[in-house]
Parts: sequence; structure tokens; C-alpha cells
Amino acid sequence: MDRGQPLSLTVVERIAEHEGVSPENLQPPLHYAIDTEALDSLFRSSTPDAVSPTVEFPYRGYTVRVEGDGDVSILDPEPATCSEKEAA
Repeated sequence: MDRGQPLSLTVVERIAEHEGVSPENLQPPLHYAIDTEALDSLFRSSTPDAVSPTVEFPYRGYTVRVEGDGDVSILDPEPATCSEKEAA
């Protein structure tokens, strides 16, 4: 993770890369899904002996997972099972 930029910007860049679009083209903005200031603050304030946080939140149909070391994972939605499709 680039510690010189806010983690929320890293999240936006990773999602844009995942979708093959420019970060400016992502709609809605990330702050509609999560408090970006709180996310940045949580990971900025982590100290080496502190418990590493993990945060997951939905955005644009994905589950975004941010690990304590700042690693960002974009998890694609799981395909619906037969029983879920029948209930829909």
C-alpha cells in the first residue's frame, strides 16, 4: 500500500482497475458506501503492536475487503444458487 495516499483513494483505484475504467468514472462515489474519512483514519492510526483491523463493505455489487496491512481485495458477487434463484 502507498502510505503517501489515503486508503480510500487506493480502494477507488483498485475498483476502477478491476472494472477497467477511470477512477473518475465510478458512480456512485465511494463515500456513498462508507465513511471514507473514518476508513482512512482507522488504517492511518494503526500502530505496529495494535490489532490489525479488517473492514468489509459492499460497493457497486462487490464486497470490498481492506486488511490491516492496507491490502485491498475486490470480491466479485457469488453466483446465485438454485434455491436463491427460485426465491427471487
